[in-house]
Amino acid sequence: MEHKSGFVNILGNPNVGKSTLMNVLVGQKLSVATAKAQTTRHRIMGILTGEGYQIVYSDTPGILNPKYRLQSAMMKSVESALDDADLIIYVTDVVESATKNSEHLERILASSVPKIIVINKIDLTNQADLEKLTESWTAIAPGVPVLPVSAINRFNTDLLLREIIRRLPEGPPYFPEDQLTDRYERFFVTEIIRGKIFETYQKEIPYSVEVEIESYTEEPGINRIAAIIYVTRDSQKGIIIGHRGAMLKKVGTAARKDMEEFLGKKVFLELYVKVAHEWRDNPRMLKKFGYL
Repeated sequence: MEHKSGFVNILGNPNVGKSTLMNVLVGQKLSVATAKAQTTRHRIMGILTGEGYQIVYSDTPGILNPKYRLQSAMMKSVESALDDADLIIYVTDVVESATKNSEHLERILASSVPKIIVINKIDLTNQADLEKLTESWTAIAPGVPVLPVSAINRFNTDLLLREIIRRLPEGPPYFPEDQLTDRYERFFVTEIIRGKIFETYQKEIPYSVEVEIESYTEEPGINRIAAIIYVTRDSQKGIIIGHRGAMLKKVGTAARKDMEEFLGKKVFLELYVKVAHEWRDNPRMLKKFGYL
């Protein structure tokens, strides 16, 4: 029996559920998924190995028109995901219009790489509207399969997996069968903290924040972690910390619980807040944070 393997890159506009979909397909929470747009900043790989196949997924930042260097770097990872895919999963949802960022969609559809269009969040619509939306996408992308799913409810995700496997090229596995990602634990620790910030704070605060590990010590039964939360303005530092440190404690407690579940061991977490003015446009800082 032949073995199938390939790189399956997940593209789409912000907040359509790309990260949730990849987490469900891989069976592990690798990408931060929140209700806010632009939560994903890095291209994150998730590896699924099964009987006779290996799928190397890439979750990518949402497609956008960059306003500063950080977003330009994010879009470069989106462009690279279009160029190195064996299969593209283009994710939309029941709310957005196909005209949103249409120039990027046109480039994706013009690519010779096989594609599947996934309409996510179908739990938020009715059958009649879904049928119209499916017909609309079928007209926009003739010959491209259009598959409605609800990633959060795991509806039709098994069917999507079968469709993905069917379209994979033959080839050997790229990674050991027990490997889930190409990222290290420290990366996921920073992503967990940043995810809790997205869930906790409003307005511009989550988009102004970056997280860096200052120290990471593994001991028997416990990991001791110190992390720095960077903000762009002095006023944001006080908002992150909160009255008598209440908000920072809330973030730390929630992040620690998720880390313990992810790492499978106890975690001692310390958080600090520093100001790095305009880090989103600073090449040195962007390189430090792994965007360049």
